[in-house]
Amino acid sequence: MKLVIAVVHNEDARVLIDALLAHEYRATWLHSSGGFLKQSNATILVGVDEAKVDDVVGLVRDNCHARTQTVSPIPPIMEPGEFFMPYPLEVEVGGAVIFVLPIDRFERI
Repeated sequence: MKLVIAVVHNEDARVLIDALLAHEYRATWLHSSGGFLKQSNATILVGVDEAKVDDVVGLVRDNCHARTQTVSPIPPIMEPGEFFMPYPLEVEVGGAVIFVLPIDRFERI
């Protein structure tokens, strides 16, 4: 058994869960947040047989896409008299980060 952990953009989470359920994979959706942009995302957990890992990863790849987003940088801690001019930045968000871990024991109760 393997545990597939996919960290995906919130906008892709519902579509991914629907695709997993359509292919009869059970999944758990955890709300999480990233450190860089401090925005919410979703962590999807799927326990599968080793032979089905590539199928699950393929569903993630097909349903989670990168996109660009304009963000304003967080101002640094300033000293009195300093001036910070925030310029919006265009960054790539979304896509997915996938981890595949071995599972010693799996029970559905």
